[in-house]
Amino acid sequence: MKKPARYVSKFRPAVLLESKLQKGKGNTMRTMGPAKVQLPPPDKYLKKHSKEPKLPEKTDSSKDPCDTHFCTTRKPAIPARTEQPLMGIPAKKDFKETSMTVPKKPEPVKVDTNQGHRELLENSGLVPKYVMKNDYGKTPVYLQKRKEAEQKAQEDDRLEREEREHRVIQRLPDEERQAVLEALKKEWDTYMQMYQRTPFLVETLSQRAHKIELEKRMDELEKKISLIERFKTIYIANEEVSHCGGHL
Repeated sequence: MKKPARYVSKFRPAVLLESKLQKGKGNTMRTMGPAKVQLPPPDKYLKKHSKEPKLPEKTDSSKDPCDTHFCTTRKPAIPARTEQPLMGIPAKKDFKETSMTVPKKPEPVKVDTNQGHRELLENSGLVPKYVMKNDYGKTPVYLQKRKEAEQKAQEDDRLEREEREHRVIQRLPDEERQAVLEALKKEWDTYMQMYQRTPFLVETLSQRAHKIELEKRMDELEKKISLIERFKTIYIANEEVSHCGGHL
């Protein structure tokens, strides 16, 4: 099987020509290789301690003006032991007068790391400055007002609920309770008689539905009768007082 010819770009002659032109200009080490620098002559070799920094030489103008050979004024006498030093004089830029000023009291700081991180002690929370206030430990005014408003709202709701219950619900008298109990028992006897008249064997769907309805009504009446007999005091709504003879 013969292999296809290798791919050759059509720009290859132009690239070769351009590279030859660049080489002809002397740019062979334009992007790589050592830099061409002028070497020092043999007599300028590196000597010992030649790269160490040297201090400038002393001249007459750089000498101390207070030297014994150049100072023309006498220094002030040493103050006596009984003499009081001058204090309270504002500091100036002159170094000689700074010793007479009152020293500034340093601000208390705290260091919390081994690297020496400093922070003002007042802002760190370690200084008990809030406990010194007059209202410390007392409930804030806005919380007191909020609590009073909540208590007032709860009291209004309670009064409204009691008024509504008093207006809607009332106690059933004993005479009416007894009359309702007798009416329920009489109604139960009526349904019981109807239930006893039903045939023992149910043959049609209508008879079966009638019998189930009687049993349901009798169960409801039994629950109401037991409820009235168990509780001596009964509260009912006002709109239900006129219908308590037949329903509870």
